Amino acid sequence: MNTHRLFLLMAAAALGASLAPVASAQSAPAPKAPVASAVFAWDALAVRPTKVGARRDVLDGPTRTLANLECHVTTVNPGEAPHAAHRHPDEEMLFVKEGTIEVTINGVAQPAGPGSVVFFASGDLHGIRNTGTVPATYYVLRFVPHDLPRPAPAPVSR
Repeated sequence: MNTHRLFLLMAAAALGASLAPVASAQSAPAPKAPVASAVFAWDALAVRPTKVGARRDVLDGPTRTLANLECHVTTVNPGEAPHAAHRHPDEEMLFVKEGTIEVTINGVAQPAGPGSVVFFASGDLHGIRNTGTVPATYYVLRFVPHDLPRPAPAPVSR
C-alpha cells in the first residue's frame, strides 16, 4: 500500500473515532426532568387529536421512587381502539372518566364504565376498545420501577 493511501486510511479512521462520541451524544435522548408535585388542571392540558380520538399528556419523567411515571388521558371514539393488544414489562392503570370501554386481559373481555379502575400487570396481554355510543375518556398511569428488567436487544440479522 502506498504512503498516500495509508495516510488517507489512517486519517479516515481517526476522524471516525473522533466523531463517534459526538454522534452517540447527539442521538442519545436528553434525560427527562424529575416529576415534581403539582396540580394538572384539565383545562390546561393540551389536546392532541389522534386517528381514533384525542390524547392529553399530563406528566412523563422519573420520580424519587420510579425510573419513570407517565400519565396521559385518552379519548376514544365509539367503536374504535387506541392500538392493538400488546404487553410490556411495566405496569399500567386506567381510570375511566366517561363512556364505556371493553378491556381485554389475556384474552378475557370485561366492560369498564365511568369510575372503573383497571390494572394491567407486567407482561399481561391487554387491549381496549370503546364499545359505547359516545366517546370514552380514561386516565392512563404507567409505572416503571428502577429495577425493571430490560428486554434483551433483538439479534442483528446479517
